[in-house]
Amino acid sequence: MTDAHCHPWDLLEYLPAAEKERRETGTACAANSWNLEQFEYHEGLAKKAREEGAPPVYCCFALHPQLSSDFMNDTPGAGFTVGAGLELLKSLASEGRLDAVGETGFDLFDDNYKAGEKIQDEMFICHLETALRHSLPLVLHLRRAMHKIFPFAAELKKLPAVVFHSWPGTIGEGEAFLRRGINAFFSFGTVVLKNHRQAMACAALFPPDRILLETDAPYQHLQGEKFSSWRNLDAICSCIASLRKEAGSPCADKEELAQVTTGNFFRVFTP
Repeated sequence: MTDAHCHPWDLLEYLPAAEKERRETGTACAANSWNLEQFEYHEGLAKKAREEGAPPVYCCFALHPQLSSDFMNDTPGAGFTVGAGLELLKSLASEGRLDAVGETGFDLFDDNYKAGEKIQDEMFICHLETALRHSLPLVLHLRRAMHKIFPFAAELKKLPAVVFHSWPGTIGEGEAFLRRGINAFFSFGTVVLKNHRQAMACAALFPPDRILLETDAPYQHLQGEKFSSWRNLDAICSCIASLRKEAGSPCADKEELAQVTTGNFFRVFTP
């Protein structure tokens, strides 16, 4: 199995043996971070995995769009500003330490996040320019903000890959990105287990070579659970395979889908 979007540093709060579980489940993952402490922890996991022949960890970095409200109130951390965060992004990219830029994008879920829209705009432009300059994949977070990303289609087309984390759009919107020549991948997590009809329909009908699996660990937990982890991947994969079987789509077998999504994952994150 592969996990296209997770937060190992944050998962430690709920599961101190998170790295042990990742290895036990044989999961390669893309680890997302927004500050240096998190990034260096993920970088350490990646280095150790390479040395020990364990499933790889790919390191991603970005200022999450939800941080815009914190930046407005000066609460992300002492001395950590938008400017400092973006300079760190540029530095990590120029040093060749990034496997992808993300998660970045827009979050207009409520009035609190909408108030920081201008900051989100500023942050996204810098993230996009960095990904373009260093030919890095871009991982997108778009909550109630799909309209914000379409104007950047021409730029997205120039990137090696674009991952839509926890795909929030419709079938038509996904097809529109592909028609525009964007090397787009649509990532699905536990929302398909929560009866999210739109996500389920997309997971059932999108081309198999465009689908990724994710946990967003620890943040996409199921009802009755406190966190999500790599052990959720098996159920996510099974659910999507069943949806595809019902729809008459290719890759309706769980094992085949696991192989295809694994191949997709490495197409995105392996240089």
